[in-house]
Amino acid sequence: MTTQATLPSTSASPTARQVWTRTRGVVLAIVLLLVAAVAIATIRSDARHGALDPRSADPKGSRAVAELLSDRGVDTRVVTTLDEARTASAADTTLLVAAPNLLTHRQQTSLRSATADSGGRTVLVAPGSWSVERLVPGVTADPATSLDSELSPDCSLPAAQRAGIADLGGVRYTTTHLGADQCYPSERLATLLRVPEITRNGDSIVLGAPDILYNDRLDEQGNASLALQLLGSRPHLVWYLPSLSDTSAADADDERSFFDLLPSGWLWGTLQLFIAAALAALWRARRLGPLVPEKLPVAIRASETVEGRARLYRKANARDRAAAALRSTTRTRLAPLVGVPVSQAHAPEALLPALSTHLHNHGDGQTLHTLLFGPPPSDDTALIALADQLDALEREVRRP
Repeated sequence: MTTQATLPSTSASPTARQVWTRTRGVVLAIVLLLVAAVAIATIRSDARHGALDPRSADPKGSRAVAELLSDRGVDTRVVTTLDEARTASAADTTLLVAAPNLLTHRQQTSLRSATADSGGRTVLVAPGSWSVERLVPGVTADPATSLDSELSPDCSLPAAQRAGIADLGGVRYTTTHLGADQCYPSERLATLLRVPEITRNGDSIVLGAPDILYNDRLDEQGNASLALQLLGSRPHLVWYLPSLSDTSAADADDERSFFDLLPSGWLWGTLQLFIAAALAALWRARRLGPLVPEKLPVAIRASETVEGRARLYRKANARDRAAAALRSTTRTRLAPLVGVPVSQAHAPEALLPALSTHLHNHGDGQTLHTLLFGPPPSDDTALIALADQLDALEREVRRP
């Protein structure tokens, strides 16, 4: 039984150690990104649990403002379906819609028809362009969100003037209503709007950010004062938390596109990812510079190299290249032997006279020119004959 020998790896097949050395930076970066993503998702999942829920005591919940309203005689009731929200609309009721962007177009239109003539107050929390134009006609959302959080009222709305600086920002709005109160502007666009209804004594409040309702932000700036005044103007508060299980959403015939389902700011996030990928590519790209010699893993004998190159020439039927290589190498070796510099070894006018003088009994100059600088052989037999003649010439020159 014979044992097959294991051939050593060549420079073209990197070892596992080399592969690890080259890729460990990328692997480490990917691992760190995954760990960071899991950690951020975990933190955000805890922070967003029960967000804007008046029954939740979490940092992003709204139990604190509900209890403060209860102390002032305002009762808070939570509803999760559109039918309950429509039924609760009345002149003595404030309807707060915690996530208006979750409503379908048909739900938004239905809710608007119920609140428009109710005489009550409707508070919309951070509605985007998907929902604000249907829930409050005449109001549009600006695509760019505000990065400011502490803003001054800069309007005549009594509730805003009494509250003073508050944590708003977020979505910014413009309106065509002449009697609307445009408060807490960020770069000249309002982040709080009060739009009065034409009939009865109702109005709509549009908030650009939900921060003034959060438990952990209620005691900062004038957040508590502003929240209590906006939500406590009527004796009843209906807190509408839209639910994906609402049957009215399933009956809607309009569907949101893929881009509507993405969170706000996805475009900037994608741009940042592309920039990060480009910087990573530049960092890991191959540097252009001088060639660096690489040590061969094993020593190769000259005869094997010659035989390998000869097979390549034969396979390519490149007799002209093989003959040129043989002649060039022979001229390079003969030049120093006859006193010609190597730099002039390939010049016939320099090499041939010196070679003829050295060889007193070896043919004429025409024969040497044909042998060292002649045309390529026509077939393999002529190529072999040329190699033999060049070898004989070199032996003749070296003969003492």
